[in-house]
Amino acid sequence: MDTKEKIEELLYQNANDFEMAKVLKADIAAYFTTLDETFSTSGGKDFLVKHTKKIDEILKLIFKIALYGVFKNYLPMKNSLPLSLAALGSYGREQLCVYSDIDLLIVYKEIPGYNTKEIIEKILYLIWDCGLKLGHRVHTVDELLEASRGDITIKTALIESRFVEGSHHLWTEVQNVLNAIRHDDPHSFVLKRLQEQHTLHHKFPFSMEPNLKEGRGGFRDANLVYWLGKVRYNIDHISQLPESIVIEVEYRTFRQALEFLFRVRSALHLASGKKEDRLRLELIPDVAHYLGYEANKRAHMRFSQKVLSSLKIVYLYTTIWVDLLAKEYGINEEGLLEAFKQTDESDMYTCLEELITQARNREYKASPALLKQLIHAPREEKIDQSYYPLIRRIFQSPHAYSILITLSRARLLSYIIPPLKKIIDLPQFDGYHRFPVDIHLLVSIFHLEHIKDSFIRSLYDALDTEEKEMIKLVTLLHDAGKGRKRDHSLVGASLFRIFAKSLGLREEMIEAGVVLIHNHTLMSNVAQREDLYNEKTILMFASQFKSKKMLDMIYILTYADMSGVGNDIYNTFTARLLKTLYTQSIESLEHSEMLDETAMRVTKMKSMKRFGPFKQLSRGEQKKILSVPSNLLFLHYPRDKILQIVTNSWKIEDFHYEISNKFFLTIEVTSKKPFNLGYLLGKLSRLNLVNMDICKLSDESKFFRLDFSEKIQEDELPYAANYIEEGFDSTLTTPIPIPAIKREEIFIDCDHSKSYAILKLNTLDQRGLIAFFITLFDSLQIDIVTAKIHTQKKHARDLFLIEKNGNFCHNRDTIIEKLTQGES
Repeated sequence: MDTKEKIEELLYQNANDFEMAKVLKADIAAYFTTLDETFSTSGGKDFLVKHTKKIDEILKLIFKIALYGVFKNYLPMKNSLPLSLAALGSYGREQLCVYSDIDLLIVYKEIPGYNTKEIIEKILYLIWDCGLKLGHRVHTVDELLEASRGDITIKTALIESRFVEGSHHLWTEVQNVLNAIRHDDPHSFVLKRLQEQHTLHHKFPFSMEPNLKEGRGGFRDANLVYWLGKVRYNIDHISQLPESIVIEVEYRTFRQALEFLFRVRSALHLASGKKEDRLRLELIPDVAHYLGYEANKRAHMRFSQKVLSSLKIVYLYTTIWVDLLAKEYGINEEGLLEAFKQTDESDMYTCLEELITQARNREYKASPALLKQLIHAPREEKIDQSYYPLIRRIFQSPHAYSILITLSRARLLSYIIPPLKKIIDLPQFDGYHRFPVDIHLLVSIFHLEHIKDSFIRSLYDALDTEEKEMIKLVTLLHDAGKGRKRDHSLVGASLFRIFAKSLGLREEMIEAGVVLIHNHTLMSNVAQREDLYNEKTILMFASQFKSKKMLDMIYILTYADMSGVGNDIYNTFTARLLKTLYTQSIESLEHSEMLDETAMRVTKMKSMKRFGPFKQLSRGEQKKILSVPSNLLFLHYPRDKILQIVTNSWKIEDFHYEISNKFFLTIEVTSKKPFNLGYLLGKLSRLNLVNMDICKLSDESKFFRLDFSEKIQEDELPYAANYIEEGFDSTLTTPIPIPAIKREEIFIDCDHSKSYAILKLNTLDQRGLIAFFITLFDSLQIDIVTAKIHTQKKHARDLFLIEKNGNFCHNRDTIIEKLTQGES
């Protein structure tokens, strides 16, 4: 007996609503167990239509149960009742995903004797009892027009509504109202929808975790074309738009991409078991499996690449179609580069030439009409030698980004720049890059042309024309070798060499570019992972570049590369590290003998003696500052900060602390009494510690600085302050888990320098790892001067700089034994 027959039997037995809801709920649960099989045999939209029809069937049964509950055996004809049910949103468009809310409109007329409100109440309770996720609106026919005027979302939902059940007579009246709504101030409707689209595109750009619903190229973009077409032409499908707007070849490509995205979104719901619009990295293996991809990284990359490609295709064509529809209402975005004047000779070459010419003196954004012109411009299967002089002019342009992003939006970037062919839409699963490879490269070009760091800007401005051309090409191609088995830096350098030679760059420039691409990750890695005050580290880094000019260019490239990764990757903290590395490296090139820590300190002390505020101090105070035991204080901090730290230490009685939470959380503590740093780190172990300085100021005082990678909420600041103060209470402890560290993950060098030993750790990142180290070293009375904390791909690469006070190197075996006590 199927569900419909069961409900008929229960109605005949006068069963209560709850019993019938149980039957429906069981039917829904059983239906959901069949979804995987249905998905495997259905197309993208077909699967959504099947699911929509199933929900229709359930609602029709609920409608019947509600009517019977009111009228029993005296049921009137449905057309006689002033009540109808209509589907809204994705449910109305027959695009309902399995865990999406069911948007329902209940529309009625208030006529005495029909008990419409009682029926509506029963319908809603039955839906909730069945366990369906409902989003609903209840209106009289007369309220619909006014409701649509108050909220653009309501107006949108109403114009795409679809009849499900109830009175066809009433629905005819509703359709007349809907027609009036469609014609009610369409200009304002289109304008508001365009503004919303602009906001969503800014909020959800193309990324490694795209929002399939509201992001660029997502379903909201496709829906916008439908909504504008519905208002203008009363269409039921995008394909019904006039050929002056949508041509067959464009629609066919668009539809294939959209069909794939329908399948991806359905698989995303099935894989996550809930409503989910963002294709998160951890869900990719399960979603790809639903679509038949093998369970390996290469297959997952192909899947993600197709997702990104499909999103870009939908974005391209919906941008063109929305623009054409908006123009019919006199709405046109200003300031765009419009399509070029067409001639019989107009082809891809002439279009590219015009793009380059337009970028000579200004930045621009291509209009949708220009994108349409580019994608339909006649062209050969691949570029020939005649293009290379023209392509070289792209990198000589001050606004290369405008040209390149236009080509990218028109899906022509790899056609014009062939070395990029394999990385177009290529995903990056490292958890570090926010964007796929091609977008990362374009964003890097943007930041190269919009350098915000004034010092780096001065280095870039000092380059000659040929050097700027070369570094712009290097920036675009530095990751062009990704997606191969070989090291991407080596592949990228080879691609650069071949392409740069084709463009006609001088051999000297080509060789410099090869060195930069070979080493394009070196500066950021050294700055964030190594001891920047160690002579060997600086020498090894600087030896890769040989000259100040090359150091300038790797600094500029690193800035562009890091800025292109995502927001806040190049921040105040990383900027300081990079500049420190650059400055130290410049010094190493300028002097034949390498300065040891003492010599570097002496240099800073000489500079300090010339510093105005320092000269205003008494001789006794000056001597106390210059006698501070910690070398690190002089090597790591500028003169004004040194003065501030030391002079503040003279004024405190027991301790003083400051908390900064502007860009990231920074805690500075100056103390004249024992400070349990391990306790504080244990309390803050949920945060990612990226830098730690411990500077001995005198026999009685120390300075501590902790830098974390993120901010905390303002209401959490009092808790942080409390943890600091509790750190001075020696009776307090906090549980710190013992991490699992292997002996081979620990490296100790007691000959690191005259003043310091180092301990390097390369192990899995674990909660409370640094707190454990500090607590252990405190118990052994070992002074940690600084700690460099770096975590990537769930792996900790930490470096501890330790003063040689006799307790560390003599206890080396004991330290290793205690550090590895958690080894399984």
